[in-house]
Amino acid sequence: MIVPSPGCRCGQDACGSLWCPLMTTPPYQPYQPGYPQGVSDKSKVVAGILGILLGFFGAGRFYMGDIKIGVLQLVVSVCTLGFGALWGLIDGILILVNGGTDGQGRPLRD
Repeated sequence: MIVPSPGCRCGQDACGSLWCPLMTTPPYQPYQPGYPQGVSDKSKVVAGILGILLGFFGAGRFYMGDIKIGVLQLVVSVCTLGFGALWGLIDGILILVNGGTDGQGRPLRD
């Protein structure tokens, strides 16, 4: 095994290098840097306020990444001629009080 001499880079023929360190990509991190691994990058305050103000559209659930429930809130609101928006209002209040989880199951940050 030949180690590259100083000033030569791995793979340069002029240096006669046959050995190079294994190059790998960094591991995938499903969370934002600066947050603990188990905590979502989504805020429970933003999700709760979106749920209260735009509950008719399921905006709080769309923000949290819970697409299925967001679409369901929208469909129920349209089919009930707006009365289903109470679901989004109550959902937003519960998210503000109790917190919740994002679409990947991680707890929302404060």
